[in-house]
Amino acid sequence: MFEKRQNNGQTPSPSQSQTSSQSAQTAQTGAQNGTQTQSGSTTPAPTIPQNAPAGVLSITQPPQQSTSYFKIAEGQPITFAWNFTYVLATPTHLTVSAACENGNTYPVGPTDGIIPGTATDVVWDAYAYQTSHPELPLAQAGYTLKIWGDQGPNAARAPGYLTPNSALQFALYTPQPYTPISSGWSCGGCSGAMSQYISHPAFTALMATLLVLLLSGSIVMRRI
Repeated sequence: MFEKRQNNGQTPSPSQSQTSSQSAQTAQTGAQNGTQTQSGSTTPAPTIPQNAPAGVLSITQPPQQSTSYFKIAEGQPITFAWNFTYVLATPTHLTVSAACENGNTYPVGPTDGIIPGTATDVVWDAYAYQTSHPELPLAQAGYTLKIWGDQGPNAARAPGYLTPNSALQFALYTPQPYTPISSGWSCGGCSGAMSQYISHPAFTALMATLLVLLLSGSIVMRRI
């Protein structure tokens, strides 16, 4: 009985120990060079040539030829869209934010600005954000849309990896409710503009010229 237990509990030979150690080291190296899946296996990182161009994200909506103005109103969602070029290492997620000229930064989208790395658009309900975040409301001002991947907002250009994008400029405004004239509405700027025209020297000279022409014409008509 003792001999049988000794044979079953036989210690591994030095060659078997070395083989097990090498297998463990290989698995550890694979985990460092790849991405581990839920099943425990590893997916190798993509092989990117050193001369490959850096990954680019290009905004397709809204157009960038001019500044777009978006209304902060119920039922008026804002859509930002883009495409990828030369991105060989797909990021696991993208971070989208709106940096206001007043210094505040706001997450864009329904998931606090974090979306899948393969996404090519995001829909932002600015009105819903405004009503649910009274402590940090959206300002009526200009904004810069910022999008970056796993490497962060300040990542340097690298072959095959997404380069952060901050090229899109846009503005937000809050519409004012309609006020009928019968309720006492008046255009304060209109009367002020008229007073500025009247007090301008050119306006005075023009009126004087018109008066002279009118009197001269009247005299000529009397002589005829």
